[in-house]
Amino acid sequence: MSTTNELSALEKIQAAYETNKKRINTITTVVLLAVVGFVVYTNFILKPKENKAATALSYAQQFFAMDSLNLALNGDNTHPGFIKITKKFSGTKSANLAHYYAGVCYLRTGEFKKAISELEAFNGKGTAFASMAKGCLGDAYMETNNTQKAIENYMDASANKADEVITPMYLLRAAMANEIAKNTEEAKRLYIEIRDQYATSPQARDVEKNLARLGELGN
Repeated sequence: MSTTNELSALEKIQAAYETNKKRINTITTVVLLAVVGFVVYTNFILKPKENKAATALSYAQQFFAMDSLNLALNGDNTHPGFIKITKKFSGTKSANLAHYYAGVCYLRTGEFKKAISELEAFNGKGTAFASMAKGCLGDAYMETNNTQKAIENYMDASANKADEVITPMYLLRAAMANEIAKNTEEAKRLYIEIRDQYATSPQARDVEKNLARLGELGN
């Protein structure tokens, strides 16, 4: 009986396959082609492109380190700058990082709207620049008088509470921005956080004065 049932089940599977053979084979072929295509793209297109992008980025970073911001942005006769890298090597890690550097360059040269555009295009996830990029965005938004967006980005920049360098720096800017926006209680809360959680940071030095100015005396 068991053997008969097993045969019956096999016959049903075979019948189902025969009925849907064309569709099944098509799906299998599509999946196989997708896998092969991914391998080819990764090994023969993306990797070489990543290597070329990384090399190009290294030269632009050298200009940036020398404070030659125009060359860093636009390159010279031999090497592309950050702007061209973002376009020529779009989709690579180096092109993504070039958006960050370009944003910082524009911020330092006073082109704040361009800075915002580049920094917004940067995906900081998984990079060492995530917090700094958000902080720079905050600075750019402050320069364009968009205080609310500045506050949002300063708070994002200070989200890593274990970072005792970057976090208190942007908490202070967030507090000052909240003062400008007349969010007095929030400004007080942020000053107190700096005082209590980052007491040894440079930003903690004048916190008591700031709190006193806002009417918060003592602990």
